[in-house]
Amino acid sequence: MSDYQHILVERNEQIGIVTLNRPKELNALNFSLVGELVDVLEELDRDQTIRCIVITGAGEKAFAAGADIKEMSDKSPIDMMLGRFEAWERVRRIRTPMIAAVGGYALGGGCELAMHCDMIVASENARFGQPEILLGVIPGAGGTQRLGRTLGKYRA
Repeated sequence: MSDYQHILVERNEQIGIVTLNRPKELNALNFSLVGELVDVLEELDRDQTIRCIVITGAGEKAFAAGADIKEMSDKSPIDMMLGRFEAWERVRRIRTPMIAAVGGYALGGGCELAMHCDMIVASENARFGQPEILLGVIPGAGGTQRLGRTLGKYRA
């Protein structure tokens, strides 16, 4: 496995463990982190010895507190559309079972990442939400559809 700037990757027998590693930023999903995440998920998915992938976040406060708003602040809507949204489609194509191990905040894109997984294991302090609507932004990685499928339309 390559060295990554924003994630940690380890193997524990037949389990691939991917840790989002930006704890000072509450593991906010910037374009670089998402790119690294997708690359390693595809690499683990191709590895026939890996039977399961666990995704978690570094630190105690957050699994992932959503998109990195600082990175988005100077982007136009066109810039955002040309960004890394194809990465979410690549995540959706992973066939190896994925488990989101969520502690702390899973907001916006972090909530959507957890919902892309086959199973979510949440600690008692886990908090899920789609707060981007307060910024006038739609959940861009399928959160509006996944939330209803995950919780049922009335709870969503």
